[in-house]
Amino acid sequence: MMNLMTSLIGLGSHLAGWRHPDAWSHTSMNLDHAIQIAKLAERGKFDLLFLADGNAVRQMDKPELFAANSRSDRPAVFEPLTLLAALSQHTSHIGLFATATTTYDEPYLLARRFASLDHLSKGRACWNIVTGSYAGDSVNFGRAEHVPRGERYARAREFVQVCMGLWDSWAEDAFIEDKATGRYLDPGKVQRLDHEGRFFSVQGPLNVARPPQGYPLLFTAGQSEEGREMAAELAEGLFSVCTTKEEAQEFYADIKSRMAKYGRAPDALRILPGCTIYVGRSEAEAEELYEELQTLIVPSLGVAYLSKFCEADLSGYPLDGPLPDLSAEVAGVASYRQAIAEMARRDKLTIRQTYQRVVPSLGHVLFKGNSIQIADQMEDWYRGKACDGFNIDMPVLPRCLGDFVDLVVPELQRRGLFRTEYAGGTLRETMGLARPARRIRARPDLAAE
Repeated sequence: MMNLMTSLIGLGSHLAGWRHPDAWSHTSMNLDHAIQIAKLAERGKFDLLFLADGNAVRQMDKPELFAANSRSDRPAVFEPLTLLAALSQHTSHIGLFATATTTYDEPYLLARRFASLDHLSKGRACWNIVTGSYAGDSVNFGRAEHVPRGERYARAREFVQVCMGLWDSWAEDAFIEDKATGRYLDPGKVQRLDHEGRFFSVQGPLNVARPPQGYPLLFTAGQSEEGREMAAELAEGLFSVCTTKEEAQEFYADIKSRMAKYGRAPDALRILPGCTIYVGRSEAEAEELYEELQTLIVPSLGVAYLSKFCEADLSGYPLDGPLPDLSAEVAGVASYRQAIAEMARRDKLTIRQTYQRVVPSLGHVLFKGNSIQIADQMEDWYRGKACDGFNIDMPVLPRCLGDFVDLVVPELQRRGLFRTEYAGGTLRETMGLARPARRIRARPDLAAE
């Protein structure tokens, strides 16, 4: 069954989406909008609501881009787990999925927050594990520069393992609350972690009961060699950035083939490429929306946005000339840079033509048309082993999410590609992923000390 997720940020995914007449007004820090998105996506039986995050106000040195506020810059947004805790009380089935960095956080605190969200939502928490793509985050955490890539990934692996160990602190039946005997908990059903590693020293146990899902669902997003290996080893979901089906198939096969050496089956990890959808009741209606949004992007803003995604200043290059060489390694998200460079090279695009493609799709693949045409494209990717589902970007909110739920979801259901009802109560049950067993440490636990 296809897995679907979408973003909680009410701006819409197109750079000018918030300017469209059908878009919400007053989107900054708007809880009511987030609740509406959550309820609408749950009506559409989506697997997950995703809230990206960062730890800095971005683009202040680029006034035009800063003023326009692309969705990924997030100058004023809720702290993700705080917002998802609120949404857990307005939804019943949809997964609640937040980004949290392993570079500028501590595993004990993060494990506690996600375990709490899993309890509040009755088993619907999901963690997007990131090492931090924006170098500007570092100055808010006592550093003059970003942590090098190799060190970030090494720290991330240890960070995740510590969190898993902390989530194993308590047995499911540790809190017996026996009124007759006066025993609130069973001391024999808790264990300390006693972790001593390169980056962390954590004794434990965690002061939260074992999460309903065992562990919150674990997602990653990296497409570098380090990112692919971490996904194959630890992740249960993976974002990807692919602009063609063939590119997506190659990435899908590569990740799945790496899993066996970690003792994992291929279907234990779901790969969801980003996908921007322009759907209408007719092909012409979808095209009209697309063109309306494109006219709102002036060239200087388009080049600034493309520069941001490519991690390179393109303002000094001819607008109707080719992209410069982007093969050098960067500290930020290399997957977007590489995908855009490959697309421009493959299709012989100028800088103008490249930003005209990137702006409406956030650098992802773009599907456009009526509900039949959209479903055809999604089915082609899914059955062709290019993905296990999609991370769907909605250009204008709430319009595009409502149209997708009302037009595309019924067509996917008719084809047997997507659920008509949620299965079970937890996110793992919804997505058909196994609940991890509690790992018992060989060392003596607290009851024996």
